[in-house]
Amino acid sequence: MKSTLLLSALLVATALEAPAADPFQTMRQTMVERDLKGRGISDQRLLAAMGRVPRHLYVAEGLQAQAYADHPLPIAEGQTISQPYVVAMMTETLRLQPSDRVLEIGTGSGYQAAVLAELVREVFTMEIRKPLAETAEQRLRDLGYRNVRVRYGDGYYGWEDAAPFDAIMVTAAANHIPPPLLKQLKDGGRLILPLGSTVFSQTLTLLTKTGGRFQTEQLGAVAFVPMTGAVRDRPQSSPPH
Repeated sequence: MKSTLLLSALLVATALEAPAADPFQTMRQTMVERDLKGRGISDQRLLAAMGRVPRHLYVAEGLQAQAYADHPLPIAEGQTISQPYVVAMMTETLRLQPSDRVLEIGTGSGYQAAVLAELVREVFTMEIRKPLAETAEQRLRDLGYRNVRVRYGDGYYGWEDAAPFDAIMVTAAANHIPPPLLKQLKDGGRLILPLGSTVFSQTLTLLTKTGGRFQTEQLGAVAFVPMTGAVRDRPQSSPPH
């Protein structure tokens, strides 16, 4: 009898100590299999990262049931969190290495920064809306990301004192590429952004810097919220060559 009681007590104690199961785990894995692998995302490190990052914690509680559907969702300040496939595609296109240092322009909820942080050594992310910057910084800290630095400021000017970067990702639409970002990109580095009309759709554009020159590749139509700040005061220009 004593043995039975002891065993029962141990089972109860173990159950209390065990972490609660993640109710979103199945939804997250379905997203990875169907919307990422099923649409051609093949980077195994990236797939594993997006299978770990709890996307539902980056949206409002009332939207958590939709967090793993393949479409954007609204967040505060009239902004959005990009659909999972676009997050994955932009990230995979940058061909990131574990030793890389990456600049993100447009922190938003912090979700993209978290995905990047799973893959690289350091992430520097800028947000022009102070409430979003503060909320994302706290969220990323609470979730244990110690390799992400968040700065409130205009991403048009980049993060000069942390440059150069192996890769730069702009997650808001611009009608031209901010020249400071081009200067802050390492030789051999990659920059990706939605380029074109900030009212309608844009073309996802990848630039690779080699010896001070840029190779440009257009990856297809996308629709992002517009970049704000100094970008609106600068004339439109063609991608560099």
